[in-house]
This record gives sequence, C-alpha cells and structure tokens, in this order.
Amino acid sequence: MSVETAKEYFKKWSMEDKILEFPISSATVEEAAAALNCEEKRIAKTMAFWVDGKAILIVMAGDAKVDNTKYKGQFHTKAVMLKADEADELIGHPVGGICPFGIKDDVNVYLDESLRRFKTVFPACGSRNSAIELTISELEIYSGFSEWINISKGWE
Repeated sequence: MSVETAKEYFKKWSMEDKILEFPISSATVEEAAAALNCEEKRIAKTMAFWVDGKAILIVMAGDAKVDNTKYKGQFHTKAVMLKADEADELIGHPVGGICPFGIKDDVNVYLDESLRRFKTVFPACGSRNSAIELTISELEIYSGFSEWINISKGWE
C-alpha cells in the first residue's frame, strides 16, 4: 500500500487533496520537519508495536520518546516494535510512511497525550514522502483511534 491507499481512505471525507507529497524524503521526524518547514515536535510519528500477538499503532509527537515503564503499565508487555517487513505486511504501509489511515482492519490505533498540546500536527500518509496537516479532533476522527494513552516522555 502507499500514499494512494491513504488518498483512497480520505476520499470518504473529501480530504484526499489535503495530502502533501514532497520531492524529498519525509520518512523521519527530522526529514518531515524539514520538508514541511515546521518544528519537529509537530510531526505526528506513528510507531508499530507488537501487543498480544497483534500489531498496534501509537501516534505521538515528534519530540516524544516511548517510556518503557509507562508502556508496560498500559499494555502489560515490553515494547517491541515491528520489523520493517512485518510493518508493511501487517499494517499496510512501509516504515517511514506508517500512518493510521487506510490500514488493515485488525490494527488498533492509540493516540499519545504528547499530541494534545498542538492545534495541528502532521502525520505521514502511507509513503516516505507524504504528510497531511490535521487538527487533533480531525486526527481523532480520521485515525479511528481506540483511546488516548500516556506512554511517552521527554516532551513535557
């Protein structure tokens, strides 16, 4: 899957034209911030983890890091990220373009508290050179999130 999958997903809200595509990589927080000319903390990075034998996604601010103690308290397991080949297969997007849009049906999405301090954020859109600007309420709607969680550190 790719940015085309994200565009198809956003069509139901007539939002597909809001997806930005860049001539340069936006695969990392640093690259995305440079492509968007914004602060790194406003990049909504999406990370894929294993929980109870299933893939999950956690979207957090670009300046946040996973706090292993908080993660274990939330999910009752150690934080183990999906490998690149697993992410593409189980989530539907490649590493560097992972996002909560147009993903496989059985993947739960969690939004981290580190995002709530922003009016808008920039998550990827299925490719290593795409993003979309969304308000936090739009991110809630379009991500189909399961719940807000607090598993991060370093941004307070």
